[in-house]
Amino acid sequence: METMTGSRSNDLYELSEEQQLLRESLRDFADREIAPRAAKYDDAGEFPWENVRKMRELGLFGMIFPAEYGGSGLDTLSYVIAVEEISRACASTGITLAAHVSLGTSPIFNFGSAEQKRRYLPPLCSGEKLAAFGLTEPEAGSDAGGTKTRAVLTGDQYVINGRKIYITNGSVCGTAVFTAVTTPGIGVKGISAFIIEKGTPGFTAGTREKKLGHRASDTVELLFENVRLTKENLLGAEGRGFVQFMKTLDGGRISIGAMSVGIAQAALDAALRYSRERRQFGKSISEFQAVQLLLADMATQTEAARLLVYQTARMKDRGAPITRHAAMAKLMASTVAMRAADTAIQIHGGAGYMTDHPVERYFRDAKLMEIGEGTSQIQRLVIARELLREAGGTPNV
Repeated sequence: METMTGSRSNDLYELSEEQQLLRESLRDFADREIAPRAAKYDDAGEFPWENVRKMRELGLFGMIFPAEYGGSGLDTLSYVIAVEEISRACASTGITLAAHVSLGTSPIFNFGSAEQKRRYLPPLCSGEKLAAFGLTEPEAGSDAGGTKTRAVLTGDQYVINGRKIYITNGSVCGTAVFTAVTTPGIGVKGISAFIIEKGTPGFTAGTREKKLGHRASDTVELLFENVRLTKENLLGAEGRGFVQFMKTLDGGRISIGAMSVGIAQAALDAALRYSRERRQFGKSISEFQAVQLLLADMATQTEAARLLVYQTARMKDRGAPITRHAAMAKLMASTVAMRAADTAIQIHGGAGYMTDHPVERYFRDAKLMEIGEGTSQIQRLVIARELLREAGGTPNV
């Protein structure tokens, strides 16, 4: 069936001809190759390597990076469309793509030296290697400045000890970026960022986490036990890691918004389909006004979230400041995804609570959107801080 993201809506989104063709081809790809296996991967908690292989063939892992590194050189909006369509079919696959591009690879492209880009980007852009982003720690979640992992410069090497938790792609990545304290006692100015490759002595992944949703995606603890890295592994200047990772999260929040829109659209599609098939009191439940009101709210909120996410992507492409809008897009879209998944279950009734229908999976997957890359509460603080800064005030947040 045609969804709200169908070609008749492209004029509303002001997509270029190339973006329209990309959306149509990715929707067909996702429906044909990704969606049919989503429940199987989720049930088994199995990492979707076959989906990764197919996305690699399409060049999705390098789509926003320049051709000189093996990428496609596409814009952020095209990438957002890809994340949305993949996530509509399978959120576990969507988050694998988003974490690789927005969080793991982008910092190397944005802050790496010419030599680091030449060395690390080609295998990441091709998808030969997956990337991961190590920020969260037991005492550094919403308080990202609370990093405890230490990097001590000894001669010409940094000796690193510590751990990161809840890391997407952590055990399947070939390359990861992470933060560590290089100068204690001066707060976030003492945090630096590093690049590390799988197989580095002392760098290991813990057991995969058992999760409420996104069960097929890879989420692990990363351990650093006397890991030795040379200065060539330092990403940018020493002491710039916190700033680099906060800028990275601005872009990452756009991709979380895109994932959220994809989940919301999947919930709406499922609710529409079921409401037309399910009969009660001698007619389709889609004929009942109570159900129609629920569908109308789902469609309206999903559309609004999509427009905000797309607007923010366009702002990023223009080089405009996006901190506030990225937080707004992430906050709104994640809220809409959770609400849409909840409403879809309600429309399904008892059937929606069963694993025979995908809406219970959408519900489980949507919840992470309100937590990952900054909780909804943190997004509100970011928005308020930026509003007050723009107004010339002094934010007390």
